[in-house]
Amino acid sequence: MIDVIQCIQDYNAGRDPDRLAMKLQKMRANAFLFLRGTCHLFYQRLPANSVLTRAPTTWVCGDLHLENFGSYKGDTRLVYFDINDFDETALAPCTWDIVRFLSSVLVGAHSLGVNRHEAIALCSVFIDAYAGALAEGKARWVERQTAGGMVKELLDTLEGRQRKAYLDGRTERKGRKRVLRTGGKKALPVTDEQRERVVSFLAKFAEKQPDPKFFRVLDVARRIAGTGSLGLDRYVILVEGKGSPDRNYLLDLKEALPSSLIPHLKKKQPHWKTEAHRVVGVMQRMQAVSMAFLHPVTIGNTPFVLRGLAPSEDRVALSAWNKRLRRLQGVMKAMGEILAWGQLRSSGRDGSAIADELIAYGKDIGWRKPLLAAAEFCSEQVEQDWRIYAQQFDDGPRRS
Repeated sequence: MIDVIQCIQDYNAGRDPDRLAMKLQKMRANAFLFLRGTCHLFYQRLPANSVLTRAPTTWVCGDLHLENFGSYKGDTRLVYFDINDFDETALAPCTWDIVRFLSSVLVGAHSLGVNRHEAIALCSVFIDAYAGALAEGKARWVERQTAGGMVKELLDTLEGRQRKAYLDGRTERKGRKRVLRTGGKKALPVTDEQRERVVSFLAKFAEKQPDPKFFRVLDVARRIAGTGSLGLDRYVILVEGKGSPDRNYLLDLKEALPSSLIPHLKKKQPHWKTEAHRVVGVMQRMQAVSMAFLHPVTIGNTPFVLRGLAPSEDRVALSAWNKRLRRLQGVMKAMGEILAWGQLRSSGRDGSAIADELIAYGKDIGWRKPLLAAAEFCSEQVEQDWRIYAQQFDDGPRRS
């Protein structure tokens, strides 16, 4: 019997208290946010189902859900739509990503404004798109010229966004200088020690870059973003970029922890220099184009992932489907294909299945209904665990 509350307390021990309080509050709001904040619990609950254990081994995102797809600027300077968070990545059965994603659709149905029947239909669209793209065996990508529907609407909007307007939303002007907004919505102030730690690191990092002046630090703050990662050591960094005040850049520096999938996997994992090398290494394998400024780095003994800041608002506004189900179906199709393309792109690497095995799996129809049934079971378990958590949260903190 799993003690849900103790499991959550143990997993989050030692996190930044300000942002951990935000995380716990968010998780109380609804079962979907609870799902996002308890990836570790989801895999503890994963049933020993043959459809989840006998599938081809691939590189997986590990924490795939509706909000883990978004846009970002690649190192080509173009904007892409892809899976954008690989903190939990591991070598695992390919169905683990699918069952978590489908569970997020079922759990998030109420937030989306769809009924159970419509949610099941959306899951079927995702499965069919994933299987079809896998069977085709060709890894493609989504950017403005290849996108459609709600994804294209997002990318079209970002295409016209001016850097000045983007910076104005996250910083304040002080003469010709900018400083980060730290009012508690997207960022919080850092201590002097934290600031010195980040500034010192980035100064050393810059020395090895082609344009060291680009990385001159103007300001640092503790970043507020996501749900599962809230409370980790994470910073938003304002750097000189291509010139003050309107051509500055924002960077994201995020602590990398071990994947919560590992204790539940029998498959031997490859050795990585650090957890940040694991995250960045798999991102580079699965994404069609890497994020701008993506690097695994270490500060002291702590591994971090450094990358260009990808704002949380740069995701498809799923609530804007305007009661036209085909709009949501188009997004599900794109997401299913993106997952298949990432698995194909990373096939045959460090123990992952080769493309031929994945293609054959895509053509097999025998796993589809059992996998959807497994997702329904998992979603019901998430709902049950959330109700236990919500009751405990309302009653007040448990005393150890």
